[in-house]
Amino acid sequence: MPAETSQPYEYRRRELVEPDWTRFPGWRSVTPAEWESAQWQRAHCVKNLNQLHHVLGDLVDDRFYADLAADQHEFATMSMLVPPQMINTMSPAAPPTTDALYADPIRRYMIPARSDRHPQWPTHPYASRDSLHEHDMWVAEGLTHRYPTKVLAELLSTCPQYCGHCTRMDLVGNSTPQVEKLKLALKPVDRYDAHIAYLTAHPGVRDVVVSGGDVANVPWRGLESYLTRLLQIGTIRDIRLATKALMGIPQHWLQPEVVDGLGRVARLAQDRGVNLAIHTHVNHAQSLTPLVARAAQTALQVGVRDVRNQGVLLRGVNASTTDLLDLCFALQGEAGILPYYFYLCDMIPNAEHWRVAVWQAHQLQHDIMGYLPGYATPRIVCDVPFVGKRWVHMFTEYDREHGISYWTKSYRTSIEAADVDALTRRYPYHDPIDTLPESGRAWWAKQAVAV
Repeated sequence: MPAETSQPYEYRRRELVEPDWTRFPGWRSVTPAEWESAQWQRAHCVKNLNQLHHVLGDLVDDRFYADLAADQHEFATMSMLVPPQMINTMSPAAPPTTDALYADPIRRYMIPARSDRHPQWPTHPYASRDSLHEHDMWVAEGLTHRYPTKVLAELLSTCPQYCGHCTRMDLVGNSTPQVEKLKLALKPVDRYDAHIAYLTAHPGVRDVVVSGGDVANVPWRGLESYLTRLLQIGTIRDIRLATKALMGIPQHWLQPEVVDGLGRVARLAQDRGVNLAIHTHVNHAQSLTPLVARAAQTALQVGVRDVRNQGVLLRGVNASTTDLLDLCFALQGEAGILPYYFYLCDMIPNAEHWRVAVWQAHQLQHDIMGYLPGYATPRIVCDVPFVGKRWVHMFTEYDREHGISYWTKSYRTSIEAADVDALTRRYPYHDPIDTLPESGRAWWAKQAVAV
């Protein structure tokens, strides 16, 4: 009989563990009660290098801090804001060293260093601040009508944590030396009124993604009021709450006021036949801990229909078969979160070191098939400007040498009502230039001068 051949991926169950936060010098005296307090977590978020140094002490050398400072000054599109919960998942098994933090997948996208960025192509020539043109499609302040039956409602422009690769870097968070952020002008009550008025007047919209920023930063009473008003519109059938904070600061979603309020909204949604779900954003298995699982399971217990994950494929974080499957098994099997989408990182400035090529994403989709339950096998999607989400195999043409794929669509956005060519046009998407063959890189070096 032939010898048994090992599988490309070997599943091993790994139960979730809450790392010991007292391994960090700045948190040696923090009690479990403090750690599980949302107020404590928010009050002790790391917002600058001095605060990071207080947490890490002398575990990390000066070259690391200098590297972070250089990135903030030269490249960062998001200001620093990292909850203790997220820092605690960096180098989770031991006190962090400089080398361990440089290699850590959570650190790589939450606290970028200058040396992480690609030395020649930190930015694609066609990168843009609002790469998906969401602001162009506002039908009211913060309300993007991009798809025929769906809208994105940005309630606010802040989050409990800021990710370096944020697709809404033009609006979300504080300004950086590179990016002067846009500002929401209306008072929240007026913004919400405008959303409700538009949705009431447009019965063809049935699905609302309630986002921001992050809905965890909306005071609960205000969020519950907004959701209750949505549920009073008879044509709304799906509501999705977008919150990375379910992972970044799960303590928020475990507060009694939030749990009780979420239960009220869930019961109202059930009574009216509306699907209420939470969409979170986990990019690596290290981020999943028992507190995150408890927050997800609590939401399900009070009546939320689904808790789903929309991650982003990021080089150095999760863009390998093993990392992706480890994450999906931890999400689905240990935390009760459904793996749903993994997006290609959008074409924002200074993101080339994170982005993967379409062909690489296509290969990853191929390689993860057959391991997970079918309902828990995520779709890898490319969010193409002016087109929207497309599975990675759905391009109509692909120029691999120059890294340009072409995509079509079957609907018009809110700004294309009079565009007769919208449904026949081919829309381009661009691979990271450093993933191209030498001839393609040389071609782009010439093109970049003219762009």
